Parts: sequence; structure tokens; C-alpha cells
Amino acid sequence: MEITASLVKELRERTGSGMMECKKALVEAQGDIEAAIEAMRKSGQAKAAKKAGRIAAEGIVLAQKQDNLAASVEINSETDFVAKGDDFKEFAQAVIDTIFKVRPASLEALLAADLNGKTVEETRNDLVAKIGENINVRRFSLYENVAGGNLGVYPHGTRIAVLVQMQGGTPELAKDVAMHIAASRPVCVSEDQVPAEDIARERRIFSEQAAESGKPANVIEKMVEGRVKKFLAEVTLVGQAFVKNPDQTVEQLLKANGATVLQFARIEVGEGIEKKVENFAEEVMQQVKGLA
Repeated sequence: MEITASLVKELRERTGSGMMECKKALVEAQGDIEAAIEAMRKSGQAKAAKKAGRIAAEGIVLAQKQDNLAASVEINSETDFVAKGDDFKEFAQAVIDTIFKVRPASLEALLAADLNGKTVEETRNDLVAKIGENINVRRFSLYENVAGGNLGVYPHGTRIAVLVQMQGGTPELAKDVAMHIAASRPVCVSEDQVPAEDIARERRIFSEQAAESGKPANVIEKMVEGRVKKFLAEVTLVGQAFVKNPDQTVEQLLKANGATVLQFARIEVGEGIEKKVENFAEEVMQQVKGLA
């Protein structure tokens, strides 16, 4: 069968691959475009597997509300350039739409969920083959509104996303608290949620620092308790000063509005991913030594 330009064009549009790659696939498939697509998908999955070990610390986060649900998701790429592309953004939106539709209980369930006839994981692999970078669906959160409650959603551009599940209050308050969380990075809602080992570690550090002051034991004890109290105020949502009114804590704000924060989720692009640091001078030096 003759491999026409229109056939190559159709395959390019359906796969997003290069012209030469499409022509080669059509020749090998003897002009059968469906067989060519299947072969390219298999090839693409192989390429995706090779790229899986590459660090993907850029990307975007999305946070949206739909009916009585609120969801957020982080999807990573290797470069910011790819994260700004339409294909990447469309994939990210399709993933969060799938979260609302399927309500997956885990990341594994999300990756196995249907997305227009393929699984999310298969679609991700296809996008890796098309774009040429490693892409990861890293994490997501999904909250359902409680009776008499409100959901707060705040996306700070495409870099930070916050969800808040609140009992009582108002939609405006829930959003304000979400904005506060985006700016102030609390670890948890209240003191009872701070791990005991974290408190013990901070108490030990403060005790060693205070001991160097040479002050009496009873004074040191008060100093340590004061520092632990300050630490707890810094890491807990209710202990922090509200960003819009630093004279008021978040706990005071919530009480004044008859509200309680049940839980929250804050995600930031690339948070916790160890990025590769390129040392170009060292790389050049190694090449020079290799040529010597």
C-alpha cells in the first residue's frame, strides 16, 4: 500500500509523534494505520519506561470544587517549559476530572481508572512518549462536604493548592483559611495532631540550648516550656496568627465564626523531591580529562 502524505498527517495528528517516526511505522505496518498506532503505543510505553527514572520536580497543581466535592492533584514534569504546554495542562485537567468522577481511594486506584477508554497510567505513558519527558501523577486529595459545613479551595497559581474541610462557618471563611494555609504552611490543625516524637525532639534541642545559658534549673524549665509552646503555635493551624489580621489567631477567628477545621491538604509543586544539581564546570572538566 502506498504511504501517502495524508496518511502520515493523520497518524501524526492521532499520535503527536514526528513525521519520520510516523512514516516508518506506516511502512512497517504496510499502511495499516491502526496497526501502526498499536506498534507506536508499544514503543512509546518502552520509551516511557526508560524515562521513568529521571527526576520530575516541576509541573503544576490544580485545586477545584465540583458539587459537594473538592479535589487537588499534583502532576510533575522534568521542566517548567513542558508544564506550561497545552498537552500537559489538558492531561492535568483530565486527571482531576477523573478524580471527581471515580472518587478513587488511593493513587493506585486513580492510575488504574478509566480516562477516555484508556487508564490514567496508559494515558500518562502516551504523553511521556509524545513529549519526551518523564511525567508523574504524584498525589491527590479529595474531600466531601459535611452536613452544615463548607469546603475551602485555594489555588495559588499552579504552584500551590489548598483544600479545607470545615464544619460551620461560611464559604468565604473557608477560602480565607485556605489562603492562610497556602501562605503559612501549618503542619496540622491542632496540638494533639503533632507527633509526640517531634515535640520530644524540639524539647531536647531547646533544653540543650537553654542549659548553655547557665541559668537556674527552674528558669531553664520555664524557658524550654515557652519555646515548646511557641513551636506548637508555629506548626499548628489554630495556633498561628491569621495572615489577614495578625492580632488574631486562627483559633480565635474560627471560634468567632462558629467554625471548626476538620482537615486540610496543602500541596506545592516539587515539594520534597530532591532535584538534581547540575555542575557544568565539573562536567566539562571530566570531559577534558577524558580527552587528555
